[in-house]
Amino acid sequence: MWRERRGLGMLRLMFSGITRGLFPVVEVSREPGLLRFAVTLGDYGADLSPGASVSIEGVCQTVTRFADGVAHFDAIQETLDKTSLGELEVGLEVSVERSARFGDELGGHEVSGHVTGTGRLIERVVEGHEVRLRVQVLKDWMRFILPKGFIALDGSSFTVGAELGEDSFDVFLIPETLRLTRLGDKPLGARINVELDPKTVAIVHTVERVLASRQLG
Repeated sequence: MWRERRGLGMLRLMFSGITRGLFPVVEVSREPGLLRFAVTLGDYGADLSPGASVSIEGVCQTVTRFADGVAHFDAIQETLDKTSLGELEVGLEVSVERSARFGDELGGHEVSGHVTGTGRLIERVVEGHEVRLRVQVLKDWMRFILPKGFIALDGSSFTVGAELGEDSFDVFLIPETLRLTRLGDKPLGARINVELDPKTVAIVHTVERVLASRQLG
Protein backbone atom coordinates (compact mmCIF):
# COMPACT_ATOMS: atom_id res chain seq x y z
CA MET A 1 0.00 0.00 0.00
CA TRP A 2 1.61 3.19 -1.20
CA ARG A 3 0.97 6.46 0.58
CA GLU A 4 2.17 10.02 0.13
CA ARG A 5 4.30 11.51 2.87
CA ARG A 6 3.26 15.14 3.21
CA GLY A 7 6.11 17.58 2.85
CA LEU A 8 8.47 14.97 1.43
CA GLY A 9 7.00 14.68 -2.04
CA MET A 10 7.54 10.93 -2.14
CA LEU A 11 5.63 7.69 -1.92
CA ARG A 12 6.25 5.11 0.74
CA LEU A 13 5.35 1.44 0.95
CA MET A 14 4.26 0.20 4.35
CA PHE A 15 5.92 -3.24 4.50
CA SER A 16 7.22 -5.89 2.10
CA GLY A 17 6.55 -8.94 4.27
CA ILE A 18 10.26 -9.76 4.47
CA THR A 19 11.05 -9.96 8.18
CA ARG A 20 14.45 -8.52 9.08
CA GLY A 21 15.07 -10.67 12.13
CA LEU A 22 14.16 -11.45 15.72
CA PHE A 23 14.63 -8.75 18.35
CA PRO A 24 14.09 -9.01 22.13
CA VAL A 25 11.24 -7.45 24.07
CA VAL A 26 12.85 -5.63 27.01
CA GLU A 27 9.92 -3.84 28.64
CA VAL A 28 6.23 -4.69 29.07
CA SER A 29 3.65 -2.82 31.15
CA ARG A 30 -0.10 -3.34 31.15
CA GLU A 31 -2.86 -0.87 31.90
CA PRO A 32 -6.61 -1.22 31.29
CA GLY A 33 -7.01 -1.19 27.51
CA LEU A 34 -3.34 -0.48 26.85
CA LEU A 35 -0.09 -2.41 26.47
CA ARG A 36 3.18 -0.47 26.54
CA PHE A 37 6.23 -2.38 25.37
CA ALA A 38 9.76 -1.82 24.15
CA VAL A 39 11.97 -3.75 21.74
CA THR A 40 15.74 -3.49 21.36
CA LEU A 41 16.45 -2.85 17.68
CA GLY A 42 20.07 -1.75 17.92
CA ASP A 43 21.54 -0.55 14.62
CA TYR A 44 18.42 -1.63 12.71
CA GLY A 45 16.55 1.25 14.32
CA ALA A 46 19.41 3.75 14.10
CA ASP A 47 17.46 6.59 12.45
CA LEU A 48 14.00 5.88 13.88
CA SER A 49 12.02 8.76 15.32
CA PRO A 50 8.64 9.06 17.04
CA GLY A 51 5.83 8.50 14.58
CA ALA A 52 7.70 5.93 12.48
CA SER A 53 5.88 2.72 11.54
CA VAL A 54 7.38 -0.64 12.51
CA SER A 55 5.88 -4.10 12.03
CA ILE A 56 5.99 -6.14 15.24
CA GLU A 57 4.87 -9.74 14.64
CA GLY A 58 3.06 -8.41 11.58
CA VAL A 59 1.24 -5.64 13.44
CA CYS A 60 1.89 -2.04 12.37
CA GLN A 61 2.96 -0.12 15.46
CA THR A 62 3.92 3.53 15.86
CA VAL A 63 7.16 4.38 17.61
CA THR A 64 6.41 6.56 20.64
CA ARG A 65 10.03 6.93 21.72
CA PHE A 66 13.43 5.75 20.53
CA ALA A 67 16.59 5.98 22.59
CA ASP A 68 19.78 3.95 22.92
CA GLY A 69 18.65 1.43 20.34
CA VAL A 70 15.34 0.72 22.09
CA ALA A 71 11.98 1.46 20.41
CA HIS A 72 8.88 2.00 22.53
CA PHE A 73 5.31 1.27 21.42
CA ASP A 74 1.72 1.50 22.70
CA ALA A 75 -0.84 -1.13 21.69
CA ILE A 76 -4.47 -0.15 22.31
CA GLN A 77 -7.35 -2.50 23.11
CA GLU A 78 -8.48 -2.92 19.50
CA THR A 79 -5.00 -4.12 18.59
CA LEU A 80 -4.89 -6.46 21.58
CA ASP A 81 -8.28 -7.91 20.62
CA LYS A 82 -7.31 -8.64 17.00
CA THR A 83 -3.69 -9.74 17.37
CA SER A 84 -1.33 -11.76 19.55
CA LEU A 85 0.52 -8.71 20.92
CA GLY A 86 -1.25 -9.10 24.25
CA GLU A 87 0.88 -12.21 24.80
CA LEU A 88 4.17 -10.29 24.74
CA GLU A 89 6.51 -10.82 27.67
CA VAL A 90 9.99 -9.55 28.54
CA GLY A 91 12.61 -11.81 26.97
CA LEU A 92 10.44 -12.93 24.06
CA GLU A 93 11.98 -12.32 20.63
CA VAL A 94 9.65 -10.82 18.02
CA SER A 95 9.75 -10.53 14.24
CA VAL A 96 10.43 -6.97 13.10
CA GLU A 97 10.30 -5.10 9.81
CA ARG A 98 10.61 -1.35 9.34
CA SER A 99 8.43 0.31 6.74
CA ALA A 100 9.98 0.09 3.28
CA ARG A 101 11.06 3.19 1.42
CA PHE A 102 10.34 4.04 -2.19
CA GLY A 103 12.97 2.30 -4.31
CA ASP A 104 13.55 -0.59 -1.90
CA GLU A 105 13.36 -4.08 -3.40
CA LEU A 106 9.95 -5.65 -2.80
CA GLY A 107 10.83 -9.26 -2.13
CA GLY A 108 7.48 -10.34 -0.70
CA HIS A 109 4.11 -8.68 -1.34
CA GLU A 110 2.48 -5.45 -0.23
CA VAL A 111 1.66 -5.75 3.47
CA SER A 112 -0.09 -3.01 5.44
CA GLY A 113 0.44 -4.32 8.97
CA HIS A 114 -3.33 -4.08 9.52
CA VAL A 115 -3.90 -7.60 10.78
CA THR A 116 -7.20 -9.23 9.78
CA GLY A 117 -7.20 -11.36 12.92
CA THR A 118 -5.51 -14.43 14.31
CA GLY A 119 -5.40 -18.04 13.16
CA ARG A 120 -4.27 -21.15 15.00
CA LEU A 121 -1.35 -23.41 14.21
CA ILE A 122 -2.86 -26.89 13.91
CA GLU A 123 -0.13 -28.91 12.19
CA ARG A 124 3.63 -28.81 11.66
CA VAL A 125 5.46 -31.23 9.36
CA VAL A 126 9.21 -31.24 8.73
CA GLU A 127 9.94 -32.08 5.10
CA GLY A 128 13.68 -32.13 4.45
CA HIS A 129 14.94 -28.55 4.81
CA GLU A 130 11.39 -27.16 4.81
CA VAL A 131 8.72 -26.97 7.46
CA ARG A 132 5.08 -27.12 6.41
CA LEU A 133 2.60 -25.35 8.65
CA ARG A 134 -1.17 -25.71 8.54
CA VAL A 135 -3.05 -22.72 9.88
CA GLN A 136 -6.73 -22.72 10.82
CA VAL A 137 -8.75 -19.53 10.30
CA LEU A 138 -12.38 -18.45 10.17
CA LYS A 139 -14.24 -20.24 7.37
CA ASP A 140 -15.38 -16.91 5.94
CA TRP A 141 -11.77 -15.92 5.27
CA MET A 142 -11.18 -18.88 2.98
CA ARG A 143 -12.84 -17.17 0.02
CA PHE A 144 -9.91 -14.73 0.10
CA ILE A 145 -7.23 -17.43 0.45
CA LEU A 146 -6.35 -18.93 -2.92
CA PRO A 147 -3.82 -21.60 -3.93
CA LYS A 148 -0.55 -19.86 -4.82
CA GLY A 149 -1.97 -16.56 -3.58
CA PHE A 150 -0.34 -14.28 -1.01
CA ILE A 151 -0.85 -14.15 2.73
CA ALA A 152 1.10 -12.62 5.62
CA LEU A 153 1.67 -14.57 8.85
CA ASP A 154 3.20 -12.69 11.78
CA GLY A 155 4.31 -10.15 9.19
CA SER A 156 6.10 -12.59 6.87
CA SER A 157 4.97 -12.92 3.26
CA PHE A 158 4.00 -16.42 2.15
CA THR A 159 2.64 -18.14 -0.92
CA VAL A 160 -0.39 -20.22 -0.01
CA GLY A 161 0.03 -23.95 -0.64
CA ALA A 162 -2.10 -25.88 -3.11
CA GLU A 163 -4.00 -27.93 -0.52
CA LEU A 164 -6.80 -25.87 1.02
CA GLY A 165 -9.13 -27.17 3.70
CA GLU A 166 -12.58 -25.98 4.66
CA ASP A 167 -11.04 -23.63 7.22
CA SER A 168 -7.29 -24.10 6.86
CA PHE A 169 -4.34 -23.72 4.51
CA ASP A 170 -0.64 -24.62 4.28
CA VAL A 171 2.50 -22.54 3.95
CA PHE A 172 6.10 -23.68 3.62
CA LEU A 173 9.00 -22.23 5.62
CA ILE A 174 12.49 -22.29 4.16
CA PRO A 175 15.55 -22.27 6.47
CA GLU A 176 15.96 -18.49 6.17
CA THR A 177 12.37 -17.93 7.33
CA LEU A 178 12.92 -20.33 10.21
CA ARG A 179 16.00 -18.34 11.22
CA LEU A 180 14.34 -14.92 11.08
CA THR A 181 10.95 -15.71 12.65
CA ARG A 182 9.37 -17.67 15.51
CA LEU A 183 6.93 -19.48 13.23
CA GLY A 184 8.91 -22.73 13.18
CA ASP A 185 9.06 -22.86 16.98
CA LYS A 186 5.47 -22.01 17.87
CA PRO A 187 3.58 -24.81 19.64
CA LEU A 188 0.45 -26.34 18.16
CA GLY A 189 -2.53 -24.21 19.11
CA ALA A 190 -0.51 -21.01 19.12
CA ARG A 191 -2.09 -17.87 17.71
CA ILE A 192 -0.65 -16.44 14.49
CA ASN A 193 -1.36 -12.94 13.19
CA VAL A 194 -2.97 -13.18 9.75
CA GLU A 195 -3.20 -10.43 7.16
CA LEU A 196 -5.16 -11.34 4.06
CA ASP A 197 -3.81 -10.04 0.76
CA PRO A 198 -5.66 -6.72 0.26
CA LYS A 199 -5.66 -7.04 -3.54
CA THR A 200 -7.33 -10.44 -3.36
CA VAL A 201 -9.87 -9.15 -0.84
CA ALA A 202 -10.70 -6.18 -3.09
CA ILE A 203 -11.11 -8.39 -6.18
CA VAL A 204 -13.33 -10.91 -4.39
CA HIS A 205 -15.53 -8.16 -2.93
CA THR A 206 -15.84 -6.54 -6.37
CA VAL A 207 -16.82 -9.81 -8.04
CA GLU A 208 -19.35 -10.54 -5.28
CA ARG A 209 -20.94 -7.09 -5.71
CA VAL A 210 -21.13 -7.46 -9.48
CA LEU A 211 -22.74 -10.91 -9.23
CA ALA A 212 -25.17 -9.68 -6.59
CA SER A 213 -26.20 -6.69 -8.74
CA ARG A 214 -26.80 -8.97 -11.75
CA GLN A 215 -29.03 -11.22 -9.68
CA LEU A 216 -31.02 -8.23 -8.49
CA GLY A 217 -31.32 -6.97 -12.04
